[in-house]
Amino acid sequence: MTQRRYKILISGGGTGGHIFPALSIANAIKRRVDADILFVGAENRMEMEKVPAAGYPIEGLPVAGFNRKNLFKNFAVIIKLMKSIHKARSIIRNFKPDIAIGVGGYASGPTLKAAQKMGVPTLLQEQNSYAGVTNKLLAQKARKICVAYPDMERFFPADKIVMTGNPVRKEILIDTKTAEEARRSFGLQPDLPTVLVVGGSLGARTLNESLCDQLQKFVDNGVQLIWQTGKNFGDRGVVAAKGKKGIIVTQFITDMSVAYAAASLVVSRAGAGSISELELLGKPCILVPSPNVAEDHQTKNALALANKNAAIMIADNEAREKLVGTVLSTVKDADRLNQMAQNVRQLALENSDEKIVDHVLEIIHSKH
Repeated sequence: MTQRRYKILISGGGTGGHIFPALSIANAIKRRVDADILFVGAENRMEMEKVPAAGYPIEGLPVAGFNRKNLFKNFAVIIKLMKSIHKARSIIRNFKPDIAIGVGGYASGPTLKAAQKMGVPTLLQEQNSYAGVTNKLLAQKARKICVAYPDMERFFPADKIVMTGNPVRKEILIDTKTAEEARRSFGLQPDLPTVLVVGGSLGARTLNESLCDQLQKFVDNGVQLIWQTGKNFGDRGVVAAKGKKGIIVTQFITDMSVAYAAASLVVSRAGAGSISELELLGKPCILVPSPNVAEDHQTKNALALANKNAAIMIADNEAREKLVGTVLSTVKDADRLNQMAQNVRQLALENSDEKIVDHVLEIIHSKH
């Protein structure tokens, strides 16, 4: 008897932190079963470009986030929400999915709400240690909620929670280079301590400004730096690093696995995806949570590690004063680095995409 072709809807996005897990889940489904996969995202957001580039069809909803500062602007948001719910119903009616998977972000709210009302089983994936509003609203009618942190019973019904971890980009883990080889590939000395600073594709202004005037301190301390500034910082980083040996500045790093391999210590924002990568690679890290995210969830993500001595956390408003000094003292403390590496590695949850797909297939099979 031939196995039938599954129809799977995946919704969410807005940031790489939602899109990369969604694509990892889709890829894992494709590896396991014969399936038609349709994404539903928010118009004019990152997923409308990234998802087709990964080879999947996507439908866009006109949904937008609520304006918490100016409530009068929310009239247009409510109109967009109503249109999005209507369009989501139409997509579900036409596609007839066996299951709808929500990864968080604007589009997953109306899409999964419509799916639940139309009798389509739903599975949620919550990346953060502090649950997002959308997932909290959808949790009651979801079949399963896949999480990456303990104690999520504060937000979700305990009997629906499964601990799977966050799916990460597979290419991050294909690390064939030693630290010395990786440093050489950046044109750096193979035997010197090396710090990697990453602030996401757009960059993180606080991280960039904390470094910009203090690059000479790295040179004076014999510490190398790979600094990904993001495109919003322009060429300020390149200008600041001119003539300074051992400082590599780039707007974007194409091969993150090599950059991670080169690093003795990583400085990063505290997005759930970045943290999952650092855990799986066992990388000692300094986390500077972004203050510009819903429910301040990056601070909660960072504290989950810092409280277990698996990372150092520096508040965004203290970074300009403290970051460089903390980086230089930490990267030369071999015992501290080893301890953090061991502790962060113990928090890793492997094969998260496969575990999530196990639950997806279990839900589909229980339907038939």
